[in-house]
Amino acid sequence: MKKLTPKKEDYLKIIFELGGKQRKVSNKQIAEGLSVAAGSVTEMVAKLVTEGLVEHTPYAGISLTAAGIEIAENLIRRHRLWETFLVSKLNYKLQDVHDDAEVLEHATSENLVMHLDQFLEHPKRCPHGGMIPRADSQYVEESYDLLVDAQDGETKTVDRFVDNHELLTYLDEIDLDIDDELKIKEHVPFQGPVKVELVRTGEELNISYNAAHYIFVK
Repeated sequence: MKKLTPKKEDYLKIIFELGGKQRKVSNKQIAEGLSVAAGSVTEMVAKLVTEGLVEHTPYAGISLTAAGIEIAENLIRRHRLWETFLVSKLNYKLQDVHDDAEVLEHATSENLVMHLDQFLEHPKRCPHGGMIPRADSQYVEESYDLLVDAQDGETKTVDRFVDNHELLTYLDEIDLDIDDELKIKEHVPFQGPVKVELVRTGEELNISYNAAHYIFVK
């Protein structure tokens, strides 16, 4: 696998998470997903384009090339296996798992990845709902339907969250989990919250406009 800096790897992973294997994602989505300035995204995307790892179409967005997809899948596999281990075996809180999984993924040989996968009995999804690519790169594609795009009156199931510490802390605070059913009540105008009913409790939640862009539903 091509050797990249950790920052470049983070960009490939977030582009992948946001759907950049199949569609264009925006600078703004990447910036908010990584909690970095928009100017930093522009600069890094230009470098990744030069290296043949992403494609950037002005006014349309950014997507991964075949080479970028291969690297991102490998990184995502390692990262999400470690997240699964840390949460399921060491009782990490979901919002606290990312940084240690990041360290571990970079220190993991292919042999260790294989044994970790076997030890965990080949999990298909990580704790925040993301699919885990198999060693042969086969997997069920993730959902790319966003909560913010759901129509008022629809009922949706939470499928996954983007792996972002601030987002996951926020979702823990409002007690929103993977596989929760949500009845969409109202999109408050002018970038207001998405009002939903949490079916399992009957509680009404006001999910922030920004968070609703990083919650995938089906």
